[in-house]
Amino acid sequence: MALDDASTALLTQLGESGLPPISDMTPEQARGLGPALAEMYGPGPDVELVVEPADAPVPARVIVPGGTPQGVVVYYHGGGWVIGALDEFETLGRTLAVRTGCVVVSVDYRLAPEHRYPTAVDDAWAALRWVDEQVETLAGARVPVIVAGDSAGGNLAAIVARRARDEGGPALAAQVLVYPVTDANVDRPSYTDPANQLIVSRGAMIWFWGHYAPDPATRGEPDASPLRAEDLAGLPPAAVLLAEHEPLLDEGQAYAQRLSEAGTTVSTLLVPGQMHGFFTLLTLPGAALGMDFVVDEIAKHLVPSS
Repeated sequence: MALDDASTALLTQLGESGLPPISDMTPEQARGLGPALAEMYGPGPDVELVVEPADAPVPARVIVPGGTPQGVVVYYHGGGWVIGALDEFETLGRTLAVRTGCVVVSVDYRLAPEHRYPTAVDDAWAALRWVDEQVETLAGARVPVIVAGDSAGGNLAAIVARRARDEGGPALAAQVLVYPVTDANVDRPSYTDPANQLIVSRGAMIWFWGHYAPDPATRGEPDASPLRAEDLAGLPPAAVLLAEHEPLLDEGQAYAQRLSEAGTTVSTLLVPGQMHGFFTLLTLPGAALGMDFVVDEIAKHLVPSS
């Protein structure tokens, strides 16, 4: 189906702003987009506590909902490994914490091009290990730990889920992958489809990869393109949320299929009429549908409240 009216209106608004496409920006210019969009979302729901622990190996924001936490969600934000910051994702984190009853740990991994591949992966892994060590402190009990992320953050969530398997832990209850980057191949049909050159285009993804992993030889490594990992067996259950009109659709579907073929339980939702970013663009109606899916999938793996 066609792109929905709300997404079309947002693209029109962005087009009228006179801003160039991301692929024509410097990283510093592109990083100015997030705060402007975040202002549209509002502060999000009230929570019991928001804190940035001084002892975390990577800067992180811990969002604690009211009541007894039923799990901990380690969340890696999107932004092509180049843009994105904690403030821009706090409303999403608050919403996720309240809706799931989980502590949400939003990870502020270092960004490219100042810190190129595999720095973001190393930061994501260090943050997950720290969370696993601090679960009782964060949630008051040994509750399930779930990794989640959107776009480049979905890439990191998929990678640390595989690393946790290979390293013998931390034990993960699930992985939530929201339109994840899983492959550096920008010539798939969903990349070249003219209808998919929207808020994130093929050109933008080439720009992101160029800043994150400028050496093309490294882009095929499993810690950059998790779809190319030889073995995807033994991974935690996956929820994969995808958009109809976006370059990353084909690789998201391919990764979900490979996980399923390897014996992993996979739930996939393809949301029609949506573009890349719809889950975190909280003013779009599609965001509510995506959040419902993510909340329902996380609930399958939590400790029931007493």
